[in-house]
Amino acid sequence: MRRTSVIFIGLGALLLLFFGLDVCSGSVWLWPFGDLSDMEYNILHAIRLPKALTAIMAGASLSVAGLIMQTLFRNPLAGPYTLGVSSGASLGVAFLTMLGGVLSTFNFPYGVSRSEELSTIGLPISAVLGASLVLLLVLAVSKRVTSNVSLLIVGMMFGSIAGALVSLLQNFANPDALKLFIVWTLGSLSSVGWADMGMLVPVLLLGTLFVLLSLKPLNGLLLGEDYARGLGINVSRTRLFVVLATGLLAGGVTAFCGPIAFIGVAVPHIARGLFHTSNHRITIPASALIGACLLLVCDVLCSLFIYPLPISTVSALFGAPVIIWIILKNNKS
Repeated sequence: MRRTSVIFIGLGALLLLFFGLDVCSGSVWLWPFGDLSDMEYNILHAIRLPKALTAIMAGASLSVAGLIMQTLFRNPLAGPYTLGVSSGASLGVAFLTMLGGVLSTFNFPYGVSRSEELSTIGLPISAVLGASLVLLLVLAVSKRVTSNVSLLIVGMMFGSIAGALVSLLQNFANPDALKLFIVWTLGSLSSVGWADMGMLVPVLLLGTLFVLLSLKPLNGLLLGEDYARGLGINVSRTRLFVVLATGLLAGGVTAFCGPIAFIGVAVPHIARGLFHTSNHRITIPASALIGACLLLVCDVLCSLFIYPLPISTVSALFGAPVIIWIILKNNKS
């Protein structure tokens, strides 16, 4: 059996193992194959299973989005949030949670002053709208610029503008609204229920479709845009598909789970190092499996504490050392 097949089988087995651990672990240990009380069944069905499935989808989506962004920009530190999608989502949530404080500061009569009154669906909808706004701006610019480096800079500038607007809203926000926004920025997998998956899954599937349509062009881009054009690849269309895929994958995950740090940047390097190849027919499914496993492990570690840690905090502990290793490796070469 080929080495690649063995590694994929091993990753699949690890995925099942970590999924089982994530379902069982928490403040109350549950064994799903035993006799469960009504309360334990409700915990398992309503909380543990959706949370574990969300970890798989989020980890896979962010990792694949980070991989295609690193290929497009030929930058090892590019990630799913490079084009400002996360900043746009944060801006949307900031408007929803903190606009009431700004309106009351300027004596507008119809501000939302109580963050508790915000509906559960309000946060993901506002995040989707904010991320979509930034994505549309990036898409509009992508039709006018021919250089990927220029597109990268423009995306970062849009992210900076969104971040500045968020800071402005924070300056006027009341403490309750500010607390709600900060909790969202820490990331959480437990906020996604079965009803939310009905909206999240189609978005991620559409993003995955754009990735699959870009498999061959992405391999051509590994050697540069000029080489890809020489192979007859439509670089502009490929860039459009990559931006759309990243916006849907990263934007969808961020909208429902909040920003999750480092997974999208670190996992593609782990996948390439493990399989010793940059072929996207291998690295895309590899990144998806590794990202899903890694986020499941992070979620298990979060649940070991009396007060569960934010998922982004634990993922940073895994991802940050990989980023440091990349920088040190590049400096040596």
